[in-house]
Amino acid sequence: MFYRENGQFKTTYQKDQQIFPIAQDRWAILGLIAFAAVGVPLLADEYLFRAIFIPFLILALAALGVNILVGYCGQISLGSGAFMAVGAYAAYNTFARIDGMPLLVALLSGGFFATLVGMFFGIPSLRVKGLYLAVATLAAQFFCDWAFLRIGWFTNNNASGSVSVSNLQVFGLPIETPLQKYLFCLAVLVLFALLAKNLVRSAIGREWMAIRDMDVAAAVIGIRPMYAKLSAFAVSSFIVGVAGALWGFVHLGSWEPAAFSVDRSFQLLFMVIIGGMGSIMGSFFGAAFIVILPIVLNQLLPAVGALFGADISTAAISHAEFMVFGALIVWFLIVEPHGLARLWSIGKQKLRLWPFPH
Repeated sequence: MFYRENGQFKTTYQKDQQIFPIAQDRWAILGLIAFAAVGVPLLADEYLFRAIFIPFLILALAALGVNILVGYCGQISLGSGAFMAVGAYAAYNTFARIDGMPLLVALLSGGFFATLVGMFFGIPSLRVKGLYLAVATLAAQFFCDWAFLRIGWFTNNNASGSVSVSNLQVFGLPIETPLQKYLFCLAVLVLFALLAKNLVRSAIGREWMAIRDMDVAAAVIGIRPMYAKLSAFAVSSFIVGVAGALWGFVHLGSWEPAAFSVDRSFQLLFMVIIGGMGSIMGSFFGAAFIVILPIVLNQLLPAVGALFGADISTAAISHAEFMVFGALIVWFLIVEPHGLARLWSIGKQKLRLWPFPH
């Protein structure tokens, strides 16, 4: 009853091509962003910022990049953790070795160098796809793990491979407290989400989806597979590299190569699968699900065990997380391959017709 576009006439081409053509969607998104910027800082404490909100924002940005490559272009990648590591260490070296380097420029430089590495390891996509491409991108993960652990220059000759940053500022404003870090990550995520949404709706976005659906047919109608695939790797790696720089600079502050292991690559891929491949909104759903589920299990399983007189150990909870993740991934692949974003879309369609029969 309340979610309908009756009377919302599109009188120009620009209005018809809006990101959110339905007014209720526009107001809902603006209200959500306003609540995230104003309401959350008033309601959340330091623990929520550090444990939930900041990791969610950064992982949502990384999932956004992975979704462009995997969901929109159909190129399977298991090297996302490596591209995050490249972004983090490139931003660190830029920030630490160049006096007076602005934080934003350092973060963008991390994305730039991640783009170069991503395009290099994306070259095999021109000849192979599917499982073979996944193995080729997995090589990037192993190579970067070795490079950042064994080549001392990347870590400023620190024997442990650990690096740290401090005194972060943006336009003279400090980025030190959890609230300041949260607002900074929120601003970056909103900007990149807007850019990504417009990009996938543009000509290059349609080329990515044509390659995903059938690359041979796309080549027949004049789409260049090399340009489409490498551009998808470039854009995806840039976003993932910026997310990796944020993860190191803002969330961790001090990190080592293990922070961007192959587990991180699988985690980002799981976010895309559960959230919804080929959906910007799905990146947010997947990141929220992956961040919140372990916390829910840590609180729920001991309570359930106490009801039955059983003492559930921390190790059992950790194993339960893997089992739940695995079961959910299999369930989504079988029942709803398009993830939570598809369920959200179905709910919106039903709401548009309510209370009439569907």
